[in-house]
Amino acid sequence: MINIVIPKGSLEEQTLLLFKQADLTIKKTDREYNPKINDPRISKVKVLRPQEIPKYVEQGYFDIGITGLDWVKESKSDVVEVADLPYSKQGAGNVKIVIAVPQADDSIKSASDIKPNSRVSTEYPNMTKAFFEKMGVPVEIFYSYGATEAKVPELVDVVVDLTETGSTLRKNGLKIVDIIAESSTKLIANKKSWDDPEKRKDIEEIRTLLLAVIEARGKVLIVLNVHKDDLDTVIEALPAMKNPTVSQLYKSDYYALETVVNKSDINILIPKLKALGAEDILELDISKIVH
Repeated sequence: MINIVIPKGSLEEQTLLLFKQADLTIKKTDREYNPKINDPRISKVKVLRPQEIPKYVEQGYFDIGITGLDWVKESKSDVVEVADLPYSKQGAGNVKIVIAVPQADDSIKSASDIKPNSRVSTEYPNMTKAFFEKMGVPVEIFYSYGATEAKVPELVDVVVDLTETGSTLRKNGLKIVDIIAESSTKLIANKKSWDDPEKRKDIEEIRTLLLAVIEARGKVLIVLNVHKDDLDTVIEALPAMKNPTVSQLYKSDYYALETVVNKSDINILIPKLKALGAEDILELDISKIVH
């Protein structure tokens, strides 16, 4: 059995949703930071800040954890990256660690324009220090305990912050002038746990279920019937993950087709297939896709 740690805060809601859709529902208890999963592979679940998770996984307090790649890098944790889980607090996509300055400062177009000894506020002091040292620009780094964007210009000159869309920075009168790194949500594992055959099997099975949910997001199963005379024409118009499944209906000149397509394409695809001769078209939700 394995111990799991999941992130509290901005990633928590999407993480809980992911586990629920994977039929690994995390049930909250009276002890908020110690929920339960009714699964024979999982003995304990803990909820902690994502900043702390990589080190605790590295040190063996947990077998696997979910956190951002940014925190793995910032904490310099030696862990196994088991899977990329492309979701964030707003749903999907990568996030960026960016350098931002006041919008009114026209003299700064990129990080190279930042003046020596500028005051920089960030939750990523290690990554920030390495970035500016590589550029050869000396700066004063101040650790931020939150609301980093609110500290400019009274307290600091520059912020290094995590953003998904940049909207919060813009609302606070800041502009992005450079990107330090990109990050995404990761499933990480303790090295000893990964090398243990029994634990690795459990970890890989959990990974399969989580990735199956992510793969299924934004996709639907489409099932339809078509006369043999229209079969080739309909198949040519039908997008598929691989070749569509085709089977002849019993004692009939009709064939049944099914395939997986992007949900975003379905409203254009269904009328097109109908015009080409498809009948009895069904659109079905998918909960998991396992390759």
